[in-house]
Amino acid sequence: MRGLEPRTNMPPRQDTQSTSRARDLRARQTEAESLLWYALRGRRLCGLKFRRQFPIEPFIADFACIEHRLVVEIDGGYHDDVYEQDQSRQQRIEAAGWQVIRFRNEEVLSDVEAVTVAIARQLRLEPEFRGRKPI
Repeated sequence: MRGLEPRTNMPPRQDTQSTSRARDLRARQTEAESLLWYALRGRRLCGLKFRRQFPIEPFIADFACIEHRLVVEIDGGYHDDVYEQDQSRQQRIEAAGWQVIRFRNEEVLSDVEAVTVAIARQLRLEPEFRGRKPI
């Protein structure tokens, strides 16, 4: 019988509390998160696989592309009040080896395609949209 080898390209399993919190956040996503998720899901942007409300202990990222270790955060109006906390959180996520790119709700709601182009360019990819009608 062949032994199981660890899958080094996959993140470690999350605890059940983080998974439960992530499921709850997915169920209560904002309009901006829903719109961006439509543009990212199903490998629609450059063939990249994104996950939404992805646990990166002790945080939960709005969106994450594990392959490129990219976190996409969508900031609502309340983020103005928690700017320093957001910066600390971002520094800790970056220290764990992730890139973080942030957008305001208004940016996503007014021009989601520009946001997806910015995400692709952050990864130095030519923006390519697959399997979806333009938004």
